[in-house]
Amino acid sequence: MAEAFQDRETRPVVQIIANPDAGSSSRRRLRALQHAFAAAGARILLSESRAGEVRIDPAAEHICIVGGDGTLRHVAAAVHRNGRPVTLSLYPMGTVNLIARERGYSRNPAAFVARILGGAERRDHYVAMIGDIILSGVASVGPDSFAVDNLSLPLKRLLGRLAYVLAFVSVLGRWRQPHLQVATDDGIIACEAIYIAKGRYFAGPWSFAPRASVEQRLLHGVALRRARRIDFARFVWALWRGRDLTRDPNLLLFSCDRLTIGGEPAPLQADGDIVATTPLAIAIQPEPFSFA
Repeated sequence: MAEAFQDRETRPVVQIIANPDAGSSSRRRLRALQHAFAAAGARILLSESRAGEVRIDPAAEHICIVGGDGTLRHVAAAVHRNGRPVTLSLYPMGTVNLIARERGYSRNPAAFVARILGGAERRDHYVAMIGDIILSGVASVGPDSFAVDNLSLPLKRLLGRLAYVLAFVSVLGRWRQPHLQVATDDGIIACEAIYIAKGRYFAGPWSFAPRASVEQRLLHGVALRRARRIDFARFVWALWRGRDLTRDPNLLLFSCDRLTIGGEPAPLQADGDIVATTPLAIAIQPEPFSFA
């Protein structure tokens, strides 16, 4: 697989694992992706990811994940449990698609398949682990995690990103910031909200850690010492404007390869889903995945 799929006598076997409940799921786009792989000479195995239930086919040489960052988490976990090395790719069909944005995957099926089967360099993709749960993009404890915790899934299917906005506004109306303690090898940080980046992007094209990368064995964090409505508004405004976050004395930026979050119990969102409640630990997984 490290030599890609060029100049081989047999057809490459590609398992497409699609999430039909993903934020921008489209049967038409999925069919177009299948046709593009078939036209490029691949043998296709089609399966679904529902409620985190994923089966990796023993014949698969490449796994094409169709969905968003949450779907990537479920499929990557199945690949990890399977223990057999395969390359991965992520066709963007989720609500936000942060990892696909960072990886530069095209929404055009023909262009996407040309990259996967055309000999593009394989790249390492390091993830972090929250217990046995994978974090590939971004995690947080803050108003957004409480919003995700209160998100209506039927409303998400109906409204997409707008459902997050409505849930967020509802949470801010009754926001009571938790008292948290974040511990790294460098010490303990007292804060009321924490954002942790494994990948570069957050909530779209913005970044609170522009040096973060899925190809690094490193976590980047920003802690809000106070997280009142006005403090959070300043943080979000600085993100939207692309300002230097180190200039805000309320923000503490740091990097590490592992951390713990303690203090008051609070929900943690990872890649758009609530996956745990504090206290918890997050650590870099030493072995990377391979992405086309």
